[in-house]
Amino acid sequence: MSRGMICILSALMAITGHFAAPQSIAQGTVNPVQKENQLPGSRDWQLTRVRVDGDGFRSPWIEGYCSKQSVRAGESLDIMVSTNPVRSFKAEFFRMGYYGGRGARLMKTVDSLPGTTQPTPELGEKNLQECRWKPSLSLTIPSDWLSGVYLGRLTTIPEGKESYWQSYVIFIVQDDRPADILFQCSDNTWQAYNTWPNKYSVYTHPKGNQGPWADVSFDRPYGREAQFSSVVNDPLTVGSGEFLPYEFPMVYWMEQHGYDVAYCSNTDLLTPDRGLKCRAFVSIGHDEYWDLRQFHSVQTLRDAGVNLLFLSGNSVCWVTPFRESYDGRPNRIMFRGGPYGAENDYAVQREKENGPFPHRGPDEGLLMGARNVEPVNGGGDWVITKADHWIFAGTGVKNGDSIPGLIGWEYHGQPADIPGLEVVAGGTAWQGGVNPQEWTATIYPGPKNNYVFNASTIFWCQALSSPPGHTLPWSHWSRPHGPDDRVQQITHNLLKRAIQTTNP
Repeated sequence: MSRGMICILSALMAITGHFAAPQSIAQGTVNPVQKENQLPGSRDWQLTRVRVDGDGFRSPWIEGYCSKQSVRAGESLDIMVSTNPVRSFKAEFFRMGYYGGRGARLMKTVDSLPGTTQPTPELGEKNLQECRWKPSLSLTIPSDWLSGVYLGRLTTIPEGKESYWQSYVIFIVQDDRPADILFQCSDNTWQAYNTWPNKYSVYTHPKGNQGPWADVSFDRPYGREAQFSSVVNDPLTVGSGEFLPYEFPMVYWMEQHGYDVAYCSNTDLLTPDRGLKCRAFVSIGHDEYWDLRQFHSVQTLRDAGVNLLFLSGNSVCWVTPFRESYDGRPNRIMFRGGPYGAENDYAVQREKENGPFPHRGPDEGLLMGARNVEPVNGGGDWVITKADHWIFAGTGVKNGDSIPGLIGWEYHGQPADIPGLEVVAGGTAWQGGVNPQEWTATIYPGPKNNYVFNASTIFWCQALSSPPGHTLPWSHWSRPHGPDDRVQQITHNLLKRAIQTTNP
């Protein structure tokens, strides 16, 4: 084993005495993520000066979006930017990871680009806001840019004594290499909640906030943190969707511990091909909106022996059909097409209250182990009910122990009738002090010595790390408490078991 690997291994063991290092470290080899994180991180990648308009949804001083949700090395990505007033601007591109605790690495800087004020689109059918902006920059992804989540920081170049202003664009670099873990970003949900430019999301149509009436486009900037401001009220996320509050803590933690992880968008799972090259699939954070093709792809992964980790809540809730953009780019417009849940009472009730819908999805509980319930949002403690299960090895927990505030913003319940399914944690979530609902965390065996775990909370990764640029969310007068060694160990146990699976 090289001296560098000994240093990495020693650091990992110092962080937690229970963690068994990933196999590649133990064998003295370096996987691409470990190699990448040996490179110097950036001290300056966060937004410093942010300004949103009077309604708090957008930053017209500088804002932008990308032409694709994900891109591969060698492909080009157009980045559309608007500045009002017209100003030149700088673009800096960062890969998000651990990087010695700094959280990001600077990959490329374009020092000066001409700005222009691009038009707010006219309101389209089904309240569609679809920008048709001209590209400000075309970025060809270099071959050495590792799969990951990338933020582009846009900064105006001030004139005279005026201030500069900043916002992000976000995209995912994907690849096809075999990896231990495939981390799926929940970007469909980022877009469903995106209110840019002024209260235009799938939740804001005059007919109601739960029906099929509104279309949303990826061809627009992400406004101020895409989720409800009562959950995360952090303007320093402008342009980054829900990544920084709900997903970045797990990216930071996995790369800190040297896991071999690759990244993809929701749309990259419309076929199972990418996931079949990995041992584990991770659904993270708020993963609410799934195309039916995505559902069937992840079923295929499970049946082929890939381990599924739903470290998320309110997942696989709504069928989300895609259509192409105005200029023919695929999978750029989506809407709420109908509930998952087959003929279960909760799905029938959603149809009755908010339909008619053009689609009805399968029973998500037969994939995840637990289901979406009503009410699906609230806050509570994550309470252990099966302390002798292998996922709790090395944690020292006993039945009835709780991890405070870990349940929220939304969760799962009603375990499915699946042979071998076990409820490993469960309890009550509350909307403030009212409307109690029972939630359950489950695990069940797959057909090829694999497993499916459902953590039953959006907030799981809040207990893994607290990286730079991250703000703890809260929900219904309850909040997670940040890093917790028990959740960290449970997640190590799950990933270690997945990595040791013989598939692929």
